[in-house]
Amino acid sequence: MPTPATYRRRRVTALLVILVVVVAGLYGALTLLAPVKSVAASVAAPAIPATAAPAVTWPGYGASAVGAVGFPAATAASGRTDAVPMASISKVVTALVVLGAKPLKAGEAGPGITMTAADVALYSHYLALNGDVVTVRAGYTFSELDLLKLALIKSANNYAGSLANWAFGSTDAFAAAATAWLAKNGLTGIHVVEPTGIDPRNVGTASDLVKLGELALQNPVIAPIVASTTGDAPNVGGFANTNNLLGKDGVDGIKTGTLDGWGANLLFSSDHRVGGTTVTIVGVVLGGRDHATIDADIRTLIGTVLAGFHPVTLAEKGQAFGSYATAWGDTAKLVAAKKVATVVWGATSVAPQVTARPVATAARGATVGTVSFTIGGTTLSTPLELSRRIDDPGWGWRLGHPQVVFGGV
Repeated sequence: MPTPATYRRRRVTALLVILVVVVAGLYGALTLLAPVKSVAASVAAPAIPATAAPAVTWPGYGASAVGAVGFPAATAASGRTDAVPMASISKVVTALVVLGAKPLKAGEAGPGITMTAADVALYSHYLALNGDVVTVRAGYTFSELDLLKLALIKSANNYAGSLANWAFGSTDAFAAAATAWLAKNGLTGIHVVEPTGIDPRNVGTASDLVKLGELALQNPVIAPIVASTTGDAPNVGGFANTNNLLGKDGVDGIKTGTLDGWGANLLFSSDHRVGGTTVTIVGVVLGGRDHATIDADIRTLIGTVLAGFHPVTLAEKGQAFGSYATAWGDTAKLVAAKKVATVVWGATSVAPQVTARPVATAARGATVGTVSFTIGGTTLSTPLELSRRIDDPGWGWRLGHPQVVFGGV
């Protein structure tokens, strides 16, 4: 018969077995249910070399400037920096100021404007000054769009004057409105006293005239007019654009200017496809000997500016920008969700930045971060996705790693 000591030993043994079972069960439950610690990504921002600065070929006279819409790095100038005679480039100011007061929508002709004896007197006035004119008679009726075409395509001084007088009542009132408009648009380097440019006091800096050209291209009424090689109007018939560069080297605007005692001017725009992107170059050359001279120099200028544009692929779809590696052996890459490409000009540097959140488990294709590229004042980006699934480590690994309970892995 067992002794009391034997019973005590049996009870202790049973209690120890129960304790072991409870501890084992608790350990198993804790290790199987405890969350695994998130792991941080190892990221790698790519090195994108800067493109080379182009050598721009400038005319060796007067004043010149160039820019490209949306590419501030392409802005440059050469020659005189003071305000010089604009000549008929003034008519771009006139058109924008008139449309500010008498707006048209694209495709609209606008109100009818009947010519009077005052308009006939303008014809005589500008003819006496050796300015470009087109015949007018009292009773002729034109639309606002007709007068804009005559001013911008044919460069008719008398019709530019008639347009300004119709909109503002007098030359002085137009000049005041133009001064206010120029100040509002930050074009402090441009000054006008009348609407045609025949007065040499109508002056502008080359840099501000490039800005003026960009504003003209943004206007849905003016842009198609200045791109037209010909125009027509009632009582006048057809007429050719004074800009002989239209259609050459992508040129689609903007306005010629010629002034005795100063020379030839051209405010131009030129469109080109670079890497799937349309690049619009806007520039001006002022004070050339004649239009044949500045036209040739502008074609050279456009070519050297265009040579400075480069398509750049910043990220290919599926390109890796980092990786995850878990303690239980799962690995996955951070890959770009889409291709990121752009066009840069000149010695433009690209600053990439990779951000990624820590993950514990995640599905393949889950968005876990971003790669962004800053170019000048523009930022382009694409999400980063997991290249493969990161799974839970499973019961076998968990049971062999008790530190998972304490957040160690």
